[in-house]
Amino acid sequence: MTPDLLILGCGYVGTALARHYRTLTPARGITATTTTPARLGELGAIADQALVLPSSDSAQLAAQLHRHRQLLVSVGAKRGTPYADTYLQTAIALTQALANNDSIEQIVYTSSYSVYGDRQGAWVTEDSPLPADICPGIDLSASDPSSSTNAQVLAATEARLLALATPQRRVCIFRLGGIYGPGRELEKIFAFAAGKTRPGDGSDASNWVHRDDIVGAIAFAFEHPLQGIYNLVNDQPLDSKVLLDWVCDRHQLAPISWDPSQSSLRPYNARVSNQKLRAAGYQFRHPSILAG
Repeated sequence: MTPDLLILGCGYVGTALARHYRTLTPARGITATTTTPARLGELGAIADQALVLPSSDSAQLAAQLHRHRQLLVSVGAKRGTPYADTYLQTAIALTQALANNDSIEQIVYTSSYSVYGDRQGAWVTEDSPLPADICPGIDLSASDPSSSTNAQVLAATEARLLALATPQRRVCIFRLGGIYGPGRELEKIFAFAAGKTRPGDGSDASNWVHRDDIVGAIAFAFEHPLQGIYNLVNDQPLDSKVLLDWVCDRHQLAPISWDPSQSSLRPYNARVSNQKLRAAGYQFRHPSILAG
């Protein structure tokens, strides 16, 4: 079978996408990549081909990309690894690998809403300018990339990938909220905070998205093929206090207290709109955390 889709970085999201296609469209050819040899057996069960492929290796990337039409870039930085070494280097390698490529028709990249920075709880859309200290115009190569903020690196990565768009190739950037779903249940994510006191009053905005909606939106982007930036978050951002109270009550966890005398530690306080993606026709399976 000739591969159709290359999943670069087949982790939590990529694996779910491969399983989605294997169930619904088993005839579709999928190549899944990892940097962990021990995962080849697992990925080989849900993809037609599983490879160990560092996302920064432009030569290996070029060889694989010539065999595919669509590309999902869903790499993740390992703990302790600077973001620039993963995200920005991947974008640089892809720029080199696609220099003479005429087979890739669609690229989808999973980014983060953290690029919006701290908006003091204000609403943001895809048209909202990025803060000056995060904007992709910053030349990360002029300084030590490891000293740059994660949001700066992600914004610079987005800019490099968007520049790969041509009349024959579309590039879709999804700015994801916090991810929850099977294996990443909210009660597990917040169990460490149960019964403790958190700084602030809990009024800062919290944006989340279910794994199934990430998979659904990626499949939608490939089907329709989307171009540009789209926020991928639930319909309604929740105040942190509302979310944590709900999680603790629903899962019988000790309640969380708040200390307004201390400043909140959340660096990204923005209410992110998903209107653009809904207007494009995507229907969320989990529009609200509180809906269950």
